Amino acid sequence: MAPTETPPPPTPTFLKLSYPAPRVLLIRMDRPSALNAMSTAAQWEMDAVWKWFDEEALLSVAVITGTGRAFSAGADLKEWNSSMSSDADPGSRMGNAPAFTPLSRRRGKKPVIAAVNGLAMGGGCEFVVNCDLVVAAADARFALPEVRRGIAAIGGALPRLIRTVGLQRASEFALTGRDATAQEMEMWGVVNKVVPRERVVQEAVRYAEMIARNSPDAIVCTRAGLRQGWEVASVEGAVECTLEREWAELQRGENMLEGLKAFAEKREPRWKGSRL
Repeated sequence: MAPTETPPPPTPTFLKLSYPAPRVLLIRMDRPSALNAMSTAAQWEMDAVWKWFDEEALLSVAVITGTGRAFSAGADLKEWNSSMSSDADPGSRMGNAPAFTPLSRRRGKKPVIAAVNGLAMGGGCEFVVNCDLVVAAADARFALPEVRRGIAAIGGALPRLIRTVGLQRASEFALTGRDATAQEMEMWGVVNKVVPRERVVQEAVRYAEMIARNSPDAIVCTRAGLRQGWEVASVEGAVECTLEREWAELQRGENMLEGLKAFAEKREPRWKGSRL
């Protein structure tokens, strides 16, 4: 049985879920024959899993990785091409799906760590840019090759890259469509740590465990403050937004009282599930 209050949504075709440590969810994209590219059905699966993860009180952080030699090649371009045929329903086109790019545009409440085991291309690279921490295999490669296919990286990576790496580097990367190495992405600040491929999931889980030891409510509140600072132009505006929402909820929860009490009593805190 999963160590959760509610059962996870069924994920039979694309995702495999496991629990490598307390309060940690490991999501493995498992479509290696297609470089873990996401069909429309796969996008719906991931959308359902992220919604469940954010509401599941006994989980604090997730790690996502791929199977085989790829993290993810992004959207399934063969399916996308078929959906663009002249006799196809325009409303059914992959790019119009409500669950399109469910991680690259995810805001959510809880942190997600990318364990990039191999190729991260297109939407797969957009996933990485929006993750809270990134651990990459030494031989992983990243690219936004959409411009070479007549499309554009519309899943949120472009403005996020600007904030992370700056205009000139983001322009070079996105307008040329070229590959970048894990070491280059680490230098640019997209990747936290580069490790041998066989250690990439282990290292990501290690980070997840460090996060999961903390107050579930404080994790949600802290991440909200970080995200507001990343996405909102005004620093003070971001602070005020977090104070009005997540900080106000944090103060009403039991975990804040428990953390302070445990400190005063010189013991480890006994956290309850997050209700933020």
